[in-house]
Formats: sequence, C-alpha cells, structure tokens
Amino acid sequence: MSVTPFPKIRNLVQLYDLLPDEERILVDVLRQIIKETLPDYCKEKISHNVPFFYGNRSICIVWPATVPRGGIKTGVLLGFWYGNRLKDSDHYLTHGTNKQIFYKIYQKAEEIDEAAIIKLLKEAAVLDTNFPKRK
Repeated sequence: MSVTPFPKIRNLVQLYDLLPDEERILVDVLRQIIKETLPDYCKEKISHNVPFFYGNRSICIVWPATVPRGGIKTGVLLGFWYGNRLKDSDHYLTHGTNKQIFYKIYQKAEEIDEAAIIKLLKEAAVLDTNFPKRK
C-alpha cells in the first residue's frame, strides 16, 4: 500500500484548497491578525507548506494539522520562532519540547485571543529589530 505524498504548496490558494473548513478559518484569522500587527518591513512566504512570517529573522509560523510534520494532530498551531526570548507575561504560549519555539494551538476560531496575540506579535517585532538584517 503506497502513501500519497503531500503536495508541495506554492501559494495560499493551494493551501486553502487542501484544508478542512475549521483549519482554513483559523489560518485565515491568524494570518490577518499577524499581517495587520507586524511592521511593514516584515514579509510572508510559504515555507514547509505553511504561512511563515519574517523580518530580519524568522518571527512566527501558522501550521495547520492537515500539513504533515507540524507535530500536531488537530487544529492550527501559531508558533513564535524566538518564543524563548519573549517575556510572555500572560503565560499565553505553551513551552513544549522545543527550547526555542513557543506556541499556541487553536481548535476553533472562538479560542483566538486577539489581544494576547497582538501583544506577543508586537514584542516579537521589537525583538526582531534587535537582530541584524540578513542578506
């Protein structure tokens, strides 16, 4: 029995076409919050088949469970690349087995705490300005 490999995602339309409704909504809401909050110099690209945001360095990633190798079975993960360097005074993020990337997993759109995410994104953006710009 052969397993069909997951297709290479090249754009958001392809990604959205593959996602179940709830994951698509979660990804869309999280992306909108991120795009509205991060400074203009920050960019989005598809990396490892998921939306990835970066400035001078990596900032955050939105990983739906449907996309393999994300380490989650259900929902959508919002991961902060340098989560270990964020204060996260509200203890919003989960500190899993990865020493650097801290995250939150959402199962439904109602679970998204926009104020908490914006606070973390602003902190991550300030941290990003301290990194030298990569060439």
